[in-house]
Amino acid sequence: MSHHQVAGLLPAPEPVRFVAEDGTAVDPPAGYRAPADEQLAEAYRRMVLGRRFDRQATALTKQGRLAVYPSSMGQEACQVAGVLALGADDWLFPTYRDCVALVARGLDPVEVLTLLRGDWHCGYDPAATRVAPQCTPLATQTVHAVGMAEALRRKGEDAVVMAFVGDGGTSEGDFHEALNFAGVLRSPVVFFVQNNKYAISVPLARQTAAPALAYKGVGYGVRSEQVDGNDLVAVLSVLTEAVRHAREGGGPFLVEAHTYRMDAHTNADDATRYRDDEEVERWAAADPLARLETYLRDRGLLDAAGVTAAREAAEEFAARVRDGLNADPETDPYELFDHVYADPTPQLREQRELLAAELTAPEE
Repeated sequence: MSHHQVAGLLPAPEPVRFVAEDGTAVDPPAGYRAPADEQLAEAYRRMVLGRRFDRQATALTKQGRLAVYPSSMGQEACQVAGVLALGADDWLFPTYRDCVALVARGLDPVEVLTLLRGDWHCGYDPAATRVAPQCTPLATQTVHAVGMAEALRRKGEDAVVMAFVGDGGTSEGDFHEALNFAGVLRSPVVFFVQNNKYAISVPLARQTAAPALAYKGVGYGVRSEQVDGNDLVAVLSVLTEAVRHAREGGGPFLVEAHTYRMDAHTNADDATRYRDDEEVERWAAADPLARLETYLRDRGLLDAAGVTAAREAAEEFAARVRDGLNADPETDPYELFDHVYADPTPQLREQRELLAAELTAPEE
């Protein structure tokens, strides 16, 4: 491979940025264009709704309506931009932390939270929504995403697959196998790394010695980029380019977004044990929602009425989530055995009979 070819794969030396932390515009690198004003206004509305959804889901966990909830507060620019960069026929392969992305794509919020409620299925129909089940095992969805991209191409579909993954997932073997697989086959897949600085309690410096996670694509012949993940304008611009590149036959694309997980890993985690308040406050000053709101106001694309309308819509949405999750689901315990094997094994039939005996036994 020539030096010119290698240079074409390398990410920018500094994360791509359109908007500074205070909401003022900066000059982006050559090759990236700002999204349309209408798209940015829509992104703002979805980010407001997404954050309110996230806060509501966190509250429902504390109330015992969800078994667990991994907040993505602070990562809304990544969640929303990832969805807006895709077309209706494109596929999304999310992780367990990407509920806001699913809501932004238009999925029913109660169905999105069904898995985290403790049900046996993901709640929504992956084939109908073109959203794979949220993946808890780290990085396994990246291999699945490449397989889907290849399947779509062989069927003649002009579709792109985007696989979300966290910084911790890039340390898994599946991630590297997926990159190698996609690089060799030049699959139409975008790997979107949300680097929120911690794999549960393990900081990035203890995960990798690479100058940035974006450089991991170069060794597999995958074009790569890094972007300010709290700058919605930049993330949407870079991901739009990545999706275009993949759709037009350019092969896979790896994007690393530098962002931050404002809350703990999940409601079962105590983040104060491994990070200090000063760090959290520093990242709070780079809030992606506040940054976009300032940017849009300064450009005359958003006013007080628009802010109020977005917040009111988000409150109505949160009420729908509360009502849906506060209703007790109708459960059938025998479903535990219905989708394990096409033909139940003797052991499974025995277990089902034991459960039936317990459920029908008279109370003492």
